[in-house]
Order: sequence, then structure tokens, then C-alpha cells
Amino acid sequence: MTRALLQAIAQFAIHAAVLGAGFVLVFYSAALPPSLAGLQVYGPYILFVVGAALAIGFGRGRVVLALAVLAAAYGVQQLWLQEGLGTFPARAIYAALTVLVPLNLALIAVLPERGTFNRHGAARLAVLLAQAAFIAWVIAASQTEITDWAYQKFLDPSPFGAARMPQLGIASFAASLLIALIATLVTRSAISASMAGAIAAFAVAAHVVTASATFSIFTAAAELMVTIGVLQDTFRMAFRDELTGLPSRRALNERLMSLPRAYTVAMVDVDHFKQFNDTYGHDLGDQVLKMVASHIARVGGGGKAFRYGGEEFTVLFPGIGIREAIAHLEALRKIIESYQVAVRAADRPRKSKSGKRQPGGWRGRDSVSVTVSIGVAECNERLTTPQAVIQAADRALYRAKEKGRNQLSR
Repeated sequence: MTRALLQAIAQFAIHAAVLGAGFVLVFYSAALPPSLAGLQVYGPYILFVVGAALAIGFGRGRVVLALAVLAAAYGVQQLWLQEGLGTFPARAIYAALTVLVPLNLALIAVLPERGTFNRHGAARLAVLLAQAAFIAWVIAASQTEITDWAYQKFLDPSPFGAARMPQLGIASFAASLLIALIATLVTRSAISASMAGAIAAFAVAAHVVTASATFSIFTAAAELMVTIGVLQDTFRMAFRDELTGLPSRRALNERLMSLPRAYTVAMVDVDHFKQFNDTYGHDLGDQVLKMVASHIARVGGGGKAFRYGGEEFTVLFPGIGIREAIAHLEALRKIIESYQVAVRAADRPRKSKSGKRQPGGWRGRDSVSVTVSIGVAECNERLTTPQAVIQAADRALYRAKEKGRNQLSR
């Protein structure tokens, strides 16, 4: 499995747990004490306020919009849909909810983050208000033909014949969920994953729109998923390096506090990286950093890779000594030395004939290679703290550079 797929599975596992908890709450909702009855009615509003406050604090305008969409849908259900779909306004509103809510969440999943209180946030809010105005016009002007079209059976006999939801709404949920899933795999965004979970939760709510308890619980579940997405995204920003995908220096500091008695630390630095950037540009420099990081992440011996800063990386080897670690680090150094990085040119194919990147990079005439210097140290009677071991590995790194680079020193 690819790293993107594994990350997506981990993200969706949390949302699946929230969805499962929603079914449990529905099953036991009748047994809840009267003192908690208010949470059933006001829970979605409370989650909207809490989630929106977090999103605004972290500058996540997309999440504020998604929560506003879900809270508005819940308010509409409370005001107009609890008594059933026997009236024209109720039918029109229900059709609008089943079509527009999932589409809006899917659109939010693919939109770039632009913040909240700015012209981008105002433009996106205006789109939502325009949708509300359109629905109000349909109802006020008794545009029955529009509502009839929304309830039209596009497949007859319908595989969803027993469903109350319009086929157009079912199609909207399916397409929106697919869009959000693809956005998650492409962008690896926790917020996009939360939108996919929210679409699934609201689909359950929409199927039982007249059941207040169920609609409330699953709308709240959708809002909780979106709020969790903010927390996951914030955690990723704090503990994961955006360029390379490796854990960041903050994550390294956390890991240093839980090392076993025996461990080895290596400091890895890309040789002449500033000169490389000046010669080939920062875009190719970024590609080099990602290439080096991908190899370091696969180092043997149970090594855990972190981006220390700039062109420098740290590798922790918990539970093994320096001799064993050196064997794996030497193999890593040789692999990076032999890897060819393509300089973009007209004759460079974007893909191999098989459609996959060839091992060892692109070995064309417009290619360059980079090397790394490595310093390594282990915990011992003299170096008793992680900070001391890191400093010793850093001194060893400078000795490797002084010897001519592309070397390992201890």
C-alpha cells in the first residue's frame, strides 16, 4: 500500500468509529435520562459553536463553512421537516438538503484553504446564501415543476424504489462521497477526509429526516467528524514536515523522551545543498530533499527518520548499537550517491514505458546526483542524555564534511 492510502485509512478509521457510535446512541437514545434530553435537541448547535471556534482559531475557513452548512440543515429540519413531507415547502426543502448539502461538502473538500474573514471567505459564504435564496424563491413562487424534476425517477424500475430520498439526492450523495474520497487520496488532507465522513453521516440523517433523535445524532456526528478533521490537520502541521512528509523536529523531541536505554542517533546532511539550489533552483532542490527523505525513511535496522531542519535529517535507532546502525547508514549513503535526479528538459520522459518511476531515478544526459554526509553516535557512559548524543552525532557530521563529504563519521 502507498503511504497516501495508509494515511487515508487511518483518517477514515476515526470517522468510522464516530459513525458507529452514532448508531449505538440511536439504539440507546430512548434510555437516556431526561436531564440529557436537551443535548439531543441542542447538541448540533453546541458542536457547531465549538467546532467553528476551533476552526477560526486555526484559520480553517473551509471547516467554518462546512459546519455552517450542517447546522443550517439541522435548523431547517427542526423547523419544517419534523411533521413529514406532505406539504410543498417540506418536499422542496428536503430535496434541496439531499442534493445541496453533500455537494457543498464535496466542494469544500477540494477547495484550497483561503482563511475565514477575507474576500475568499465572503465569496464562499455568498454562494451558500445564494443557494438559500434560490430555495426560498422556489417555495415562495410555488415552482412545483422544479421540485417535481428533483423527485423524478431517472431509473425506473428504480433500484432505490423503497427509498424516500429522491434519486437525484442519492446520486448527489454518491458522487459527493466519491469526490471527497479522491480529494483525500490526492491531497492527504485530514479535512478532506472529514468531509467524506460528514457526507456519509449526513446521508444516514437524511434518510430519516422526520426522526428528530436520529437526525440530530447523525448531524452531530457529521459536525464532530469535521471538528476532528481540524484537530488532525493541526497535529499534522505541528508534527509532520509538509515538504518531505517526515515527522518534524517537534516530533523528534517528543520521541527523544521515550527512548530505551540503548539507542543510536545519526545526523544526515545533503552535501553542497546551497550550491545545488543556486545552480538548479529551489524547485529541483525541493525534489532532492523529497528524494533523500524517501530513502532515509526506508533505512534498515528499525531506524526512524525525522527532518531536523533545512537539508539536515535525523535518524533514531532505538535498541541497537552503533556498529549495527553504521551498516544500515552506509547502505543508505551509497543508495543516495547512486541515485540520479533529472533536470527537467525536453527529452525527459515524465513516465517510463510501464508508467512507473524507474529505480535509481532518471539516468538521462540531463541528470545530476547528490551525496550526503553522516555523523553517528550512541548512548553510552559518557553520552547519557539524548541531547548529548545528538550533539556528538552533529560533531561527527562536521568531521565527515571536513574529510571531503559523502562519508560517514563516528
